[in-house]
Amino acid sequence: MTRDFSWRASICAGALTCLCVLPAAAQTAAFDSVTTHASGHRFSVGGYGEAVMSRNFYSDNVYRYRNPSQYKNDPSHGRFDIPHAVVYLSYDFGKGWTMSSEIEFEHGGSGGSVEKEWEEGGEWEAETEKGGEVELEQFWIQKTFAPWANVRMGHIVVPVGLTNAHHEPLNFFTVYRPEGENTILPCTWHDTGISFWGRSGDFRYELQFLAGLDAFLFDRDTWIHNGATSPFEFKVANKYGFAARVDNYTLPGLRVGLSGYYGKTFHNSFPHDMEADGQVNKSVKGTLAIGAIDFSYDRYNWIVRGNADYGYLGDAARISDLKANSAGGSSPYKKAPVGKNAVAVGIEAGYNVFSQIAKLRADNQKFYVFGRYEYYNSYIPGANQNHFDYTAKKRMAAGINYYPVPQIAIKAEYSKRFLKAGYNNEPSVSIGIAYQGFFL
Repeated sequence: MTRDFSWRASICAGALTCLCVLPAAAQTAAFDSVTTHASGHRFSVGGYGEAVMSRNFYSDNVYRYRNPSQYKNDPSHGRFDIPHAVVYLSYDFGKGWTMSSEIEFEHGGSGGSVEKEWEEGGEWEAETEKGGEVELEQFWIQKTFAPWANVRMGHIVVPVGLTNAHHEPLNFFTVYRPEGENTILPCTWHDTGISFWGRSGDFRYELQFLAGLDAFLFDRDTWIHNGATSPFEFKVANKYGFAARVDNYTLPGLRVGLSGYYGKTFHNSFPHDMEADGQVNKSVKGTLAIGAIDFSYDRYNWIVRGNADYGYLGDAARISDLKANSAGGSSPYKKAPVGKNAVAVGIEAGYNVFSQIAKLRADNQKFYVFGRYEYYNSYIPGANQNHFDYTAKKRMAAGINYYPVPQIAIKAEYSKRFLKAGYNNEPSVSIGIAYQGFFL
């Protein structure tokens, strides 16, 4: 298999039980990471995971944005969470053929049980024991013809935006994934399709043909975040989408990326004719266009990362009206309106304090002090759409990342969301631990 070492983790030689090094400063690409193989071995196992504790000093009432003054003095609330626990499995068949997969347990996975309810006449009932999700985030087969020509087929990461392209926990300073992109875009965005990608000189490029998103799963609070999911046993693909990404590595320590998505999202629901008024809505397309630029800079003991994402949804007002009239009851679709536009802008910077202490530097320990700022809005209305000012948020965070070994990060931060006048700001404290590595 062709290996792109400037994109991937450096590979440890030696025993089968070696944990391959992923430096704290590395910007490992999510779409490449699962293909990494230990030197001399065709089968690889790896993954990443996070465990988090948070204390939020604001109300968690579902109506806190509808009547802000009523919930201004509500008590704080705490949470423990396992945002992601991921297992990579990859195999090199030879002759340029490889298979890779990524199984993800979000928030501890999900669970259910069957119980005999004596209080209800001895009936058997199925009950949900815990929340969370289990997802097959990647599963594809790839043929490598040359470093500049690879074809990947199956369920793949859609690398639109900084977080989707680099979503492993050692690729951001905050305890949770950066909030702006994680709110307005599917994250991690993964879908079924075909990808052509390669590396030539200082450039890496990728073009994808994918199953389309479903406009009936868009909403006010998360824009298109849920649009790539499917409540069914299959992915509806009446419409299709295209994603593209280009990264440049010309300047030492600097990576700059451009990415985007284009596709139709309306009439991509199940059943195909569920939209109200039938032929009246034949011309409604729900055209979705997203553009993003991001960068990462890793040099002189500094890591700086930034992103800017902007999205447009055609026919947003008409789709919002149809959603309100078509969804309901046990329907998996949402009644909430969706905005014409959404935006997310963020930047973070951290300095490795241990770089100035010779003993700790020689021991490869790192201690980053960081700050982050971001602005995002999941609902920018078009003409004839209602306004909901609480969706525009600024967030500031400051904290630390300590790396006792290159594959493990201990994180802590204080953050605060700033909302428009009339709403309550939302401060919180979070502590987490994360790992990222390959075994074999």
